[in-house]
Amino acid sequence: MKMAIRNQLKLLLTAGSLITAAFATPVQKRFTDDDDDDDNDTPLPVVIWHGLGDNYAAEGLRQVGELVDAVNPGTLVYYVRMDNNPSRDSQATFFGNVSDQVAKVCADLAADPILSTAPAIDAIGFSQGGQFLRGYVERCNNPPVRNLITFGSQHNGISAFRECGLTDWLCRGAMALLKGNAWSSLVQSRLVPAQYYRNPEEYDKYLDYSNFLADINNERSFKNPKYKANIAKLENLVLYMFEDDTTVVPKQTAWFEEVNGTEVTPLRARKMYSEDWLGLRELDRKGGLKFRTAPGDHMQLSEELLNKTFAEFFGPWKKAGKKAERPVEFMGGGDL
Repeated sequence: MKMAIRNQLKLLLTAGSLITAAFATPVQKRFTDDDDDDDNDTPLPVVIWHGLGDNYAAEGLRQVGELVDAVNPGTLVYYVRMDNNPSRDSQATFFGNVSDQVAKVCADLAADPILSTAPAIDAIGFSQGGQFLRGYVERCNNPPVRNLITFGSQHNGISAFRECGLTDWLCRGAMALLKGNAWSSLVQSRLVPAQYYRNPEEYDKYLDYSNFLADINNERSFKNPKYKANIAKLENLVLYMFEDDTTVVPKQTAWFEEVNGTEVTPLRARKMYSEDWLGLRELDRKGGLKFRTAPGDHMQLSEELLNKTFAEFFGPWKKAGKKAERPVEFMGGGDL
């Protein structure tokens, strides 16, 4: 396989270069009702949700899809998009209601003729795409996710907003609005990064006004049992943190850690773990919660690391020690 960058894929939080591509890479065959048979060697489909400023047709993202297929030939790779126009898809990473976006992905995946027939899917979330895919698992999970891998995602939110390039007007416009009043109803319903903003110094406002993260983290008084049940049903939740991340503040959010000033509280020492608000403790106790590090800054990923990760967690249905379960059906407390 030819790679534009052999030793390092830089998946930056800026709009990627565009290529003309199909919406998903070809798959050898459709899944059928017989595919619950452990002898089936068809790889499970892989769904990828990109990060802020990127788009589903970006060359770097397509290179990741090529790696997925190279490791497990015949893998269907589906790229999440808010719009078939790459430019509008990129705009939607800054502007939009995240709950509506997750609902769209729920509908799109459930309606896909191949994904909907698969016994399960695997998923990759880059940066904000990671917590959005977790929202998919919690709120619908149909088709169900077997393994979810997130890279530098903001699972415990961000306490500061990113810096923008001098000519990145889309980013600069969004950040200007965010820094003005992150808790207004307009900003919370329209500015994507605001919907996972979580500053410990403004925790009460976060609980009152957060449009997305406070809900999917089950931090409010009502704990949605559906969210907990669906996370616990994952086979693996793999959380990569970039060792030298200077884009995401704090970087430890990738591991659900609480950072307040210089004090860092690991997930396993937090109340959300001890009381198991999200099913993370249950998942951890069965060996399915993985904390991993990647060298370098945000979204600097080596081909070697990606290959090893894809070989470990992706592949045929029979590769899993147990099968992903269909989601529980009861509702309550979400904003869908």
